[in-house]
Amino acid sequence: MSDWIDVVDQNALANGENIVIDVDGTDVAIFKIDDAFYAIEDVCTHDGAEIASGILEGDEIICPRHGARFCVKTGAVTSPPAYENIDCFPVRIENGKVQVRDNRWD
Repeated sequence: MSDWIDVVDQNALANGENIVIDVDGTDVAIFKIDDAFYAIEDVCTHDGAEIASGILEGDEIICPRHGARFCVKTGAVTSPPAYENIDCFPVRIENGKVQVRDNRWD
């Protein structure tokens, strides 16, 4: 089981911005959308490329390589060429810090 990891101050990101951090050896993209935070693995399930540098449209991230789309809130694929979802991670705010954890192995 992973511990919660401080990512960033809750006021450091503007809406529509993201940051990528390492959580237990996994690159995780943290997005701020409408003053809420979401965390997904920073990988396109289509070809394994990073995805955080893609264009954010609403709550969808568009892969910069081949245009696959994923919901940042759920990790669900919303448009091919990807067909597998991206892993999501729990997010919380503690003492003004955004925290995430990798609960895939709990």
